[in-house]
Amino acid sequence: MSGQYQQEYRAFSDNPEQFWMQQSKRIPWFSSPQKAYHQDENGFYHWFADAELNTCYLALDQHVDMGHSEQTALIYDSPVTNTKRTYSYQQLLNEVEKFAGVMQDLGVTKGDRVVIYMPMIPEAVIGMLACARLGAIHSVVFGGFAAHELAVRIDDATPKLVLSASCGIEIDRVIEYKPLLDEALSQAKHKVEHCVVYQREQAPADIQAPRDVDWQSAMQGAKAVGATPVMGDDPLYILYTSGTTGTPKGVVRENGGHAVAMHYSMETVYGMKPGEVFWAASDIGWVVGHSYIVYAPLIFGCTTVLYEGKPVRTPDASAFWRVVEEYKVTALFSAPTAFRAIKKEDPHAQGFNQYDTSSLKRLFLAGERLDPPTYEWLKEKTGLPVLDHWWQTETGWAIACNPIGIESLLTKAGSATVPTPGFDVQILDVHGEQCEANEQGAVVIKLPLPPGCLPTVWQNDTRFKAGYLNQYPGYYLTGDGGYLDEDGYLFIMGRTDDVINVAGHRLSTGEMEEIVAGHPAVAECAVFAIHDALKGQVPMAMVVLKDDYQGECATVEQELKATVRGKIGAIACLKDIVCVPRLPKTRSGKILRKNLRQLIDGEELQIPSTIDDASIFDEISECLQTS
Repeated sequence: MSGQYQQEYRAFSDNPEQFWMQQSKRIPWFSSPQKAYHQDENGFYHWFADAELNTCYLALDQHVDMGHSEQTALIYDSPVTNTKRTYSYQQLLNEVEKFAGVMQDLGVTKGDRVVIYMPMIPEAVIGMLACARLGAIHSVVFGGFAAHELAVRIDDATPKLVLSASCGIEIDRVIEYKPLLDEALSQAKHKVEHCVVYQREQAPADIQAPRDVDWQSAMQGAKAVGATPVMGDDPLYILYTSGTTGTPKGVVRENGGHAVAMHYSMETVYGMKPGEVFWAASDIGWVVGHSYIVYAPLIFGCTTVLYEGKPVRTPDASAFWRVVEEYKVTALFSAPTAFRAIKKEDPHAQGFNQYDTSSLKRLFLAGERLDPPTYEWLKEKTGLPVLDHWWQTETGWAIACNPIGIESLLTKAGSATVPTPGFDVQILDVHGEQCEANEQGAVVIKLPLPPGCLPTVWQNDTRFKAGYLNQYPGYYLTGDGGYLDEDGYLFIMGRTDDVINVAGHRLSTGEMEEIVAGHPAVAECAVFAIHDALKGQVPMAMVVLKDDYQGECATVEQELKATVRGKIGAIACLKDIVCVPRLPKTRSGKILRKNLRQLIDGEELQIPSTIDDASIFDEISECLQTS
């Protein structure tokens, strides 16, 4: 591999400190950094700690100061309420300044924590930016989370204030947030001083004064507040990782490194230009929403789309393409599961052809492994570059990507392309030795992690070391398995605990899923290990068939068994294949393979709070009984 990407990556690898000091010039600091990073007493890395800035200033004020006050900053599109709103940079700044005043009047100051428990409405973005403006640390909890899960996060973050709304809306179902919030506050050991509640007309909430404050009323008399300077290593937010049970794990994000990484990634990873429209079809409760609905597009000077809807059923499988046409979206970023849902309901992409999507230059997918069949379907039906990239809540931005802002590389189905400049990605075996090309092992990143990544876990340095640093000293353990091919392309094959051990043979579920998903009748699938008395473990598949498939499920099952046996070998013979109406997923779209294994093996189901709909397990049980 040669060219501009290689030059950029070599500039990073030859001198990481110099490389990131150069990138830091992208940001209008209040006081510029004199040093790239330092290590604290634990050996943890912190970027641009000696600099002063304010993330809200970067996202809003700087663009107004540069004469872009009338440019659209935020587009709110809510098919579930039939509502559309736009905010210019000046209008969004005005709202944020005033709401920062509301919070300041309630006693919030620099370093205080604020929990945000809200649906996908502009006020959620305003709340996040207002926290950043005050130097407060926000922790967004996915709207509609169960009361217990919210309570444990309140106890961990110990917030002074909670921001919420009276309800959220899931397609055609109204979820009242205030009863959940009240229950969480009663369960939590930490006592919150105030809650600010935004009233939605679909389900107004009861306000319990003096603890509760009506958002709209408070804004009427609020005074604008300026941006508070913070240090580069001051925390911007805490984000609890999805699927957490028991003690939550709060990923910490610091202001300085985050700002530099967000700006760099918008150009390098996404190829955006200021003024263009960027749409991350995610939720602010997830890291994608933090990074690419709120902070990165605004810091970079783009227009961002806040979409309160789904890829299907709001109203149909053409919803995404309608948004693209209406707002002239340049780049769309979503999870593969969203496009699998679209493919299932509209396999011939009639919805795509229904709208003028000529503004759309690129499709980006992340959040879970992009299976080759979905990749090929999107390429064929849209004719657009389909760009897989791989990252984690912990990193906050792409570890590997096709760096189109530097050089557009050839894509390979199943690969997230190459390590992003800043990430020294290596593959290690169980002994810590580097694997050869095409040899699977643990995917690790050599320290220091680049700007924007977590420096530690909130109030739990021990957990950070145990979970990420101890297994391979000098490296960050991603928890994913994969390999680098002879061209340096990275292939992520799934979590390291998704490797099946069949009679001593280690088999990848990702490889089997590629084969199963390649069948023309299969919309999506999950392959996972189940217990076997003789072999220890054997693979099992659950498949969801396309809506327009007219054949028998038994036919598909027999064809898949033969294909897997032919392509991998007899040792990989699928014990069972079961057709199901849908697969259990978290709200971010990740398939709950562990819970499927528990269901089949007769173990107690430990369903995470992030599941989209727990009733799916009853449906699957019925399918198992009749199969």
